[in-house]
Amino acid sequence: MDSNHPKQVGMRFNREVIQDGNRESFDALMAPDFVNWSAPDAALRGAETMWKTFDTLLRPALADMQVHVHDQLCEGDKVATRKTITGRHVGPLFGIEPTGRTLSIDVIDIVRVRDGQYVEHWGVNTLAAVIAQLQKA
Repeated sequence: MDSNHPKQVGMRFNREVIQDGNRESFDALMAPDFVNWSAPDAALRGAETMWKTFDTLLRPALADMQVHVHDQLCEGDKVATRKTITGRHVGPLFGIEPTGRTLSIDVIDIVRVRDGQYVEHWGVNTLAAVIAQLQKA
């Protein structure tokens, strides 16, 4: 399969960027005109905000972060991925002190790929539910 195929690009993003925190891979995989349609407002829809989600929010809070890809479907230039991001809660997460518990965030996202780069992203995840559970603990 071609390395620019949407499935290959999606797998590379999940492994190298989310799991491994590789900034060079992130820069290589993000198109200059990238739009994250899942961001809460237009000011947060650029690539840098997506990087910060992983690098300054999740990575410091979750040790041994892993991405478990369960399914990947591709049609044309879009790839849908169902995955779970796991890690041990070792740093503050939205103001919640570390619990040492293993957290699991379920994610389904759709990404449009052009020339081997992410151009658009839509997604849903269970991070809010995970935070709510931590607040009750």
